[in-house]
Amino acid sequence: MQYEYNLRVHPKIAADSSELRSYLSREKGLRPDEIRAVLIRRRSIDARSRQVMVNLTVQVFVNEPAPEPRLVWAEYRDVSAAPQVVVVGAGPGGLFAALRLIELGYKPVVLERGKDVASRKLDIAEISRRQVVDSESNYSFGEGGAGAYSDGKLFTRSKKKGDVDRILGIFVQHGANPSILVDAHPHIGTDKLPGVIKAMRERILSCGGEVHFQTRVDALILRQQRVCGVQVADGAQFMGPVILATGHSARDVYRFLSQQGVNLQAKGIAVGVRLEHPQALIDQMQYHSPEGRGRYLPAAEYNFVTQVRGRGVYSFCMCPGGFVVPAATGPEQVVVNGMSPSNRGGRWANSGMVVEIRPEDLPEACQREGVFAMMRFQEQMERDAYVNGGRCQKAPAQRMTDFVHKRLSADLPSSSYVPGLLSAPLHFLLPQGVGDRLADGFTAFGRWSKAFLTREACLIGVETRTSSPIRIVRDAESLQALDIAGLYPCGEGAGYAGGIVSAAIDGERCAEACVAAFKN
Repeated sequence: MQYEYNLRVHPKIAADSSELRSYLSREKGLRPDEIRAVLIRRRSIDARSRQVMVNLTVQVFVNEPAPEPRLVWAEYRDVSAAPQVVVVGAGPGGLFAALRLIELGYKPVVLERGKDVASRKLDIAEISRRQVVDSESNYSFGEGGAGAYSDGKLFTRSKKKGDVDRILGIFVQHGANPSILVDAHPHIGTDKLPGVIKAMRERILSCGGEVHFQTRVDALILRQQRVCGVQVADGAQFMGPVILATGHSARDVYRFLSQQGVNLQAKGIAVGVRLEHPQALIDQMQYHSPEGRGRYLPAAEYNFVTQVRGRGVYSFCMCPGGFVVPAATGPEQVVVNGMSPSNRGGRWANSGMVVEIRPEDLPEACQREGVFAMMRFQEQMERDAYVNGGRCQKAPAQRMTDFVHKRLSADLPSSSYVPGLLSAPLHFLLPQGVGDRLADGFTAFGRWSKAFLTREACLIGVETRTSSPIRIVRDAESLQALDIAGLYPCGEGAGYAGGIVSAAIDGERCAEACVAAFKN
């Protein structure tokens, strides 16, 4: 017989299969010798009370074996002779669009401005070692997109937009740990995700698709208000309808789209800093214990959100046991982001701490810059951080309590940020409306969790690439760019997604819309 139970158990019971069997026998009246298998279907941590508990959904097999695990694999076919679709960008939006095209019987031709995921790693290392940013191969540009080397979290709230379990299953099909199908906040990790991305690329190639690296798209090919293909930097052309999945940092793409008459809109963004604490302190705070996580719990996470004078102030992309990394995509920029390896075993925890900014907050800039106002705002913050970080990839930084009390830090705590930190008055340097709201937000968060507001925490500037500052307007039903057929703006760069899973879902939707247009 099979039974399914929703359990709330001590972390030791959740971590130890023999303890879990004993618990089921004791609490559910099952004979230990009759329990043939226990499969965990869902797992989450409840740290709201003093005693931290783990919520489990388990399937118990009594006097019968558990079936062999059967994941529903996506089926891919040979599409080498099929009609082709140009996919610009090899981040999650582009890769999942390409894979879905293959499922539907169409040939993807993937064009990626950066390098393959392994070669890209060498260029990323140079940013920290020599403080040199390759404008075509960095933390944002290259195979895998911004998520490949700036964490691999798969948690999303976009369940209404698509089948999250399907996306997670495709990750597992290409080598991700099946635990992502169970955990409430699934995470692959920056050390594991490149291998998964490589397997996806190999799948595309083995089915007859194409993947071209170091191939930057510089223009659309337009005929009578229809996109027929793209032209790349060396003058070569690739023909077919275009799924545009270029990510939130490809500012040159927005410029040529505007010049070619594609309908763009300025959109709200969130900007601020990356906040770094010792992980041990976050463990103690979240698990309500001076011993921290103990033996059976993972590195603790947090999530804070409040409203300050009509704008959201919140944590973003929290990375337990992780590192702060330099995420600039060009010269004279300092941008920071966060990442975590799969074991989340680092000494520090970091999170973006950001303030919501809307176009109406910058009326003069919007009048002067039009759709590029929010992008220019980002660029100015990044240039200011570059200047105040010593005109290199060192980042301006300040102790958290000094920031709140508006004083320069005499010294800084140790940090995971390899290029180095320089003490700077971020309370003065951040744009008006950002710094003051952050300070008020930190004060509120410190009231809720007293250990959070501490001089042991450090603000590292600046976090600006939370989302695209521009939306490429598309028709809600056909997903094509407004007034221009054959162009399918996709994912974060189009302003319709936020994170790996939501971008992947949008990539699949764009592929399906493109195929539907082929058939009409």
